[in-house]
Amino acid sequence: MWFLYLLSWLSTGIQICFVTMAIAAGLYYLAELVEEYTVLTAKIIRWMVILTLVTYVGLFLFESLPVSMVVCGIIAQVTHLALLASFPFFSVTSPTFVAAMVMVLINHYLAFSFFGANYYPFAEVMAYFTICQWLVPFAFFVSLSVNENVLPMTSRGSERSPLLSPGDDDVVSNYFNKKQKGVGLLSVFNSIKESVTPAKTYHKSY
Repeated sequence: MWFLYLLSWLSTGIQICFVTMAIAAGLYYLAELVEEYTVLTAKIIRWMVILTLVTYVGLFLFESLPVSMVVCGIIAQVTHLALLASFPFFSVTSPTFVAAMVMVLINHYLAFSFFGANYYPFAEVMAYFTICQWLVPFAFFVSLSVNENVLPMTSRGSERSPLLSPGDDDVVSNYFNKKQKGVGLLSVFNSIKESVTPAKTYHKSY
């Protein structure tokens, strides 16, 4: 009996590895799709935000959630709409991005406080977190890699690309320097792939 018990733990570890690999492959595929179809991605995220706003209205009308949770959730979605105005460019130091991150933290704190003090079925709690808390931020997280792969325009006047930093005049070289130091999801997966996958060697035949 103890041998089968050990096998159950071994099989659990194998299943976790397979699930992790499947999630990583799915995220990598999504990041490539977002990079390829930027305009369509922006439209999908906009409809996600609208769906979340409608969900908050439904929660306000049909559920007994605190008004603070609903109001803060709506404010978070408004900041997401503001982020879409410059999509696919993101600046982590912009007031809109900082406000969106702060609202994510506030909304999670309010949600954990409410559901910790009031009993709801696990499926309903997960439904709230999935649709209202995680759906739109996850879409923006996957879209971060797009910002690193958009070609720069110019470094003069109001057309300065967000990829450029003040004082940079060589647009092309700055673009490739930034691209090499990408921190988006696709860049992370590419770096992992390069470090794990052995480099291909070609032998010249005579």
